[in-house]
Amino acid sequence: QVHLVESGGGLVQPGGSLRLSCAASGSIVSINDMGWYRQAPGKERELVAGVTGRGITNYADSVKGRSTISKDNAKNTLHLQMNSLKPEDTAVYYCYANIYTGRGRSDYWGQGTQVTVSS
Repeated sequence: QVHLVESGGGLVQPGGSLRLSCAASGSIVSINDMGWYRQAPGKERELVAGVTGRGITNYADSVKGRSTISKDNAKNTLHLQMNSLKPEDTAVYYCYANIYTGRGRSDYWGQGTQVTVSS
């Protein structure tokens, strides 16, 4: 069994910064792609940033230049540093990972962490 646990969300003023973290645990043999998605009220879930197993990163245009995704392979953790936050960044942020457990490769999701950008 695999678990993804996010942390680091909260309330921040416009222009502020947050660092989200995601810790993967359980019967993990290897992790391929990882990423952060977000879902705002009334909107579909969207990709914020992703990193492949080879370390190639990609970002949504809306966060490009303001965010940095990083992965610690030794600790099976994923981070998202978000700067110059805007009210439109308000959403629940979900961690995603494609993980091989020895029984096969599957997609896993965290429970989500709320990010609210407001003055």
